[in-house]
Amino acid sequence: MTTDTLKKTPLYNWHAANGGRMVDFTGWSMPVQYTSIIDEHNATRNSVGLFDVSHMARFRFDGAEALPFIDGLVTRKVADLKPGRIRYGLVCKEDGGILDDVLTYHLQDVAGQSYTWMVVNAGNREKIAAWINDRLPEGVTFTDHTEQTAMIAVQGPRAMALAQEIVEGDLNELKYYQGREATILSHPGLVSRTGYTGEDGVELTVPAEVAFATWEALHVAAAEVGGHAVGLGARDTLRLEAAMPLYGHELSEEITPLQAGLGFAMSWDHEFIGKSALEAIDQDSLPVRVGLVMQDRRVPREHYPLFSGDQQVGEVTSGSQSPTLGAPIAMGYVAPQFAADGTLLDVDVRGKRHAAKVVPLPFYKRK
Repeated sequence: MTTDTLKKTPLYNWHAANGGRMVDFTGWSMPVQYTSIIDEHNATRNSVGLFDVSHMARFRFDGAEALPFIDGLVTRKVADLKPGRIRYGLVCKEDGGILDDVLTYHLQDVAGQSYTWMVVNAGNREKIAAWINDRLPEGVTFTDHTEQTAMIAVQGPRAMALAQEIVEGDLNELKYYQGREATILSHPGLVSRTGYTGEDGVELTVPAEVAFATWEALHVAAAEVGGHAVGLGARDTLRLEAAMPLYGHELSEEITPLQAGLGFAMSWDHEFIGKSALEAIDQDSLPVRVGLVMQDRRVPREHYPLFSGDQQVGEVTSGSQSPTLGAPIAMGYVAPQFAADGTLLDVDVRGKRHAAKVVPLPFYKRK
């Protein structure tokens, strides 16, 4: 795919004009970094980071049966979701493999009318839209708002105070995984206390035409407190430290939610696609997700094999130098008998073995 054919977020011109190194990410031209990944990572951990996440798909569902319909698609029960609440869950195939991990919102408009909102990974937008359309019942309307809106994540210790400067209404009334319609820079939008960094903060959704003004206002305020615009590179190191799985790495159609350690996102008291298969699978025979800390300075990368002695027992799915921990870390999948905390394994780094220890997840948790 050429640069001209890549999709561009409403903030593309700002990124290009402000030092963003643009790359192809699932068909979108996105900034991987502006200055350095470490600087952007540390700004988020210590002050505030701004992330353009407009490439994430945003779907809306209207109709009295919208929430019950979504309840049958996702692993987490959402039929009982109260207005203003958000839940993380997974969309699975009939065989239990993961099609995507999603956020389901139950929202109300200014007239008090309820609707359902869903945020989907950028690379799975067309797949999940087709999955939904193939099953859409009468009386439920499905619309894709991705390209008519922008989504900005404001993350870090100063995130709430920074966002409050442009959002009407007390943001501290929002608890984690709650959201609502809001006036943002005098325009209608959505605010949710969610994120993908392991830090507190919000995600703001605004009409595409006011995205630039919204971002610029946030960026000016962030710069005054040591904050930073953050690209995909630091977004990845932040989510890795927080042990948040990434689709295409820790999650795929060949991996089940239980293998990925996402049992908290499973509700067995409702019917969803893939439930019967997941109940029948012998999970004890399948590889499971683990955390790894290297015992030297070599950085493990995706697909590097994991060994116990001469036996390959798994594979790295994500790895990086951790700016917060000051050590190389990774997530991967290993056979269950090698998944206990403290287990020593070897990572094959281009033909040479380097020791790693299995550790509890997450690697980092904010105080």
